[in-house]
Order: sequence, then structure tokens, then C-alpha cells
Amino acid sequence: MTSENNYLTVTDLNYYITQKFKNDPYLHKVFLQGELSNFRFRRNSHQYFSLKDEKSKINVVMFRSFFDKVKFKPEEGMKVYVVGYVSVYGPQGSYQFYAEQMEPAGLGALYEQFKQLQAKLSNEGLFNLDHKRQLPHFPDKIAVVTSASGAVIHDIMVTANRRFPHAEIDLFPAQVQGELAADSLVNAMKQIAAKKDEYDVMIIGRGGGSLEDLWPFNEEEVVRAVYNMPIPVISSVGHETDTTLCDLAADQRAATPTAAAEYATPNLSDELIKLHQLESRMQASIQSLIRQKRERLNQINNSIVMREPTRLYDQQIQMVDILKNRLQSSIKNVLNTSHQDYNLLKQRLLSANPDKKIVRLQQENVFYQKQLFDNIKHYLVNKRNTFSQVVQQLDDYSPLKTLERGYVYVTDDKSKTVSSIEHISEKEELNLHFKDGEATATVETIRRK
Repeated sequence: MTSENNYLTVTDLNYYITQKFKNDPYLHKVFLQGELSNFRFRRNSHQYFSLKDEKSKINVVMFRSFFDKVKFKPEEGMKVYVVGYVSVYGPQGSYQFYAEQMEPAGLGALYEQFKQLQAKLSNEGLFNLDHKRQLPHFPDKIAVVTSASGAVIHDIMVTANRRFPHAEIDLFPAQVQGELAADSLVNAMKQIAAKKDEYDVMIIGRGGGSLEDLWPFNEEEVVRAVYNMPIPVISSVGHETDTTLCDLAADQRAATPTAAAEYATPNLSDELIKLHQLESRMQASIQSLIRQKRERLNQINNSIVMREPTRLYDQQIQMVDILKNRLQSSIKNVLNTSHQDYNLLKQRLLSANPDKKIVRLQQENVFYQKQLFDNIKHYLVNKRNTFSQVVQQLDDYSPLKTLERGYVYVTDDKSKTVSSIEHISEKEELNLHFKDGEATATVETIRRK
């Protein structure tokens, strides 16, 4: 009989199988493709669904942190690519796929192209908020670029006519899907740009669809045409969850064609209410202003000045008389002062007769001239005596007289005078200077005293 210890618990078995899955390197990162099955979107929660093909099915768990990064809206029956790992859910003993990434099958290249073009245009500033223009509040004419047979133009016209019948809607039909759609959209926008003075705002859009259906609105030439449009642009492409590059480049993005028409036009009834309110406020302001002016007029009419206007200039007349007297007195004072100054200057001019001054200056000139000659003679005599003394001293101290008495002076090879044995060395050649010539000597010995 088999011992009890030979039997595993269910938990032990599941744990053993789990370790097998974890230790298998091929199951750490698995790239899987399949069709979504049993998918029910759970808001703000983890997602539980299945992936299947023609013959098999596997349960899938995608935690909320990974699902929030998914850039599209998964739907039942959609073929997808997922990346994740395989493990065992111990409580139920079942293995399942844990998804970490997911994208639509067949659209991976489009998504990569979308991201690259978005990054390129973003770096160029096509999506910057400071380039966004304000929409006109009361447009006269609205240009619409969309399919002539779709429901978009119908929704826009119905909404615009209901809100603001004054606005004229002009359709510039274009293909919104397929290989020729991008060129068709650009050509329609070129027509509008050529008539930019006629239109106040442009709406470009189409209904919802897959990424491939909406791809023309991600083409670079279409996005640049939207950005370079000379009038404000409203983009309404796809549903609310869809985002195209045209939406990012436009001045305003609308979730639906109806919302686009609402952005482009004011609500006439609301505007009429605002006008009535402004009219009431203006009338109240005017009445208040008239009342204030009337009260001010009554105050002026009841003032003393208005009842007895002569009081207005009584004081001014008196002030004129005072100023007149002051002026006359000032003129007399100025004249008297000027007359006194004139007499004083005349007396000073007579006392400073130039004839007398000329005679005095001539006498001074003769005196200074004689004094100058005497000073020059005296100066020359002094300088001549000083010069004779200096010549005699120079002759007395001249080294030539010393040389005549038999003395010589010595210089080294650098022509420097040697005055001490400290400045020479043995075997050094010295120059001996006599009164009538020079000689060269070599030092044999040096004796110090």
C-alpha cells in the first residue's frame, strides 16, 4: 500500500508546474498573434479575454498598467499582435498568457510610420499651441473639405443652419479614403487657399474608421496643407477616440462634424440674448450718465456765478489794476537805475582817457628797456666769470695731468676701470692707459695688502 507521503497536494503540483514555466527561457517573452475573443472592455480595470486561431484558444490577462498604454481601441474579433509571457494561475491550476504590449495585426508598420512622422512634424513646430489661431466669432462663409456623399456635410449644414443661418457653407468635395485621397484633399485645400479672402474658416473631416481608413489624414502633404492654410482650420476626423495628425495641426479639433459646426458658428439665439443684455446695460449706463449730467447742470445753474455773472470777473478787474500800478512803478525804477548807471560809466570813461595812458606806457617801456639791457650785461659778466672758474677746476682735476706725472689707469677687457685687486684674477689681460698711448699686460701674481 502506498504511503501518504507519496501523494502531492494540488498546491504543490501547481507550484511545481509554475516553476517549470518560469524556468523555461522560451516562455519569458513570447510574440503571439491571434483574434480577440470574449473581449469586454472594463473601465479602469485589468482586461481579461482570449486569443484564438482556427484550431486553438488561450486565455489572456492584460493588467491595467499595460493596457493604458495601448494606442487603439480593441474590439471583438480584431486580429492583434501581443507580446508577453506564459505562466500558471495557481488557484485554478490553469496556464494563461500575460500580455504586456498589443497592437492591431497588419497595422504595425502604419503605427510606426505614424509615430515617426508625428515626431518629425512635432520637432518642426507644426503642433505647437502658440501657432493656433482664434476662430472667427461671426463667419460669413465656411469652406468644408469632405466627401460629397457622406453624412459629414449633411451634419455640418444642418447644425450651421440651425445655429447661424447667416453663414454660407461651400463644399469642396474630396476623396477621404483610398490611395488618391491625400492628393484629392490637398487639391481641395489649394482651391480654398486661392480664395482665402472669401472664407473665414475651413472644416476638414470624415466619419470614423480604422487606422487604414483614416490614413490619408496622416499623410505629410495633407498635414502640411492644413498647417499652412491661410485661414483657421477645424479638424473633425473619425470618432472622439481617433486622433490624426491633421487634428494636431489644425487650430481646433472637433470630436464630431456636429461639434465642428458648433465651433465654427455662434448660436444665434444665444447671441440675440447677449445683444439684448448688452442693450439693456447700455441703456442703463446712458440713463445713469444723463442723470449725472443733469444733476451737474442743475448745480451749475443754481450757482452764484450763474445768478450774478459779474462776480465772475470782479476780482480779476481789481487784480488788473494792481498789476498795472506795479508795472508802472517797476518801469520807473528801471529807468532811474539805468540813468544812474549811464552817468557812472561816463565818468569812468573820462577818467580812463587813453592819451594819458599811452604816454605813461611809453615811459614805462623806455625804463624797462634800459633795465633789460643792464640786466643782460650783468648776467653775461656773471656767466663769463663762472665759466672761467669751471674751466680752471676742470683743468685742475683732469686725469691727463695725473698721467703726465707718471701715473697710469687700468681697464679690463670690458673697458671697465679696475680700482682694486678684487676685480682681477691671475692670467687675466689688462689694458694700461699712459698719457701718450696704451699697453696690454698679463697678471702673473696678485698680492694683497
